[in-house]
Amino acid sequence: MASDNAVREAAAPKLAVEVAQLWPPQGQWTEADYFALPDTNRLVELSEGELIMPPHPTETHQRIVGLLYRLIHAFVEERDLGTVRFAPLPVRLWPGKIREPDILFVAKEHADRIGEEVYGPPDLVIEVTSLSTRRTDRVDKFVEYAQAGVREYWIVDPDSRTVEVFVLREGAYELLGKWGMGERARSKVLEGFEVAVDEVFAG
Repeated sequence: MASDNAVREAAAPKLAVEVAQLWPPQGQWTEADYFALPDTNRLVELSEGELIMPPHPTETHQRIVGLLYRLIHAFVEERDLGTVRFAPLPVRLWPGKIREPDILFVAKEHADRIGEEVYGPPDLVIEVTSLSTRRTDRVDKFVEYAQAGVREYWIVDPDSRTVEVFVLREGAYELLGKWGMGERARSKVLEGFEVAVDEVFAG
């Protein structure tokens, strides 16, 4: 039995290397490679030919995403405004640039951007930041979402307990508002939608 275990353990690293060799090295991934990946519940993004796998979400992250999704979905459904979805769901900002926003909204008039395998640029995106994703959310995605024409971008920060909403004007984001505890964050794209910041970070 001991010898059998030793053989299996010795073979495992070799097998891992062989499996890894089936895929391109970082910097050489294409969309075809990306969509050939096996199904997984993990978020996997494609940027500049590289696969990006954000860390597993925390309880706080999932609670906030769940709350905002339910509130926005109810608002949109009641008014028949479009489609609201949450990650994991690939979004092609442009060829070769695929992100997976925490929450997205596609307006009814842009229903042609909804695909079975991948969505086109949404009208509104929400990212709930964490220590490991803060730079990506505030720098990389901030530029990318604007470049792709995403009309509104929410950055929800559990550490500072703030909600920032940016709106697209002439190809760049301008701050619509930054709201903290005791205040209500609002949307411009979803006119009339508001949420109490206390409710977002409750619990």
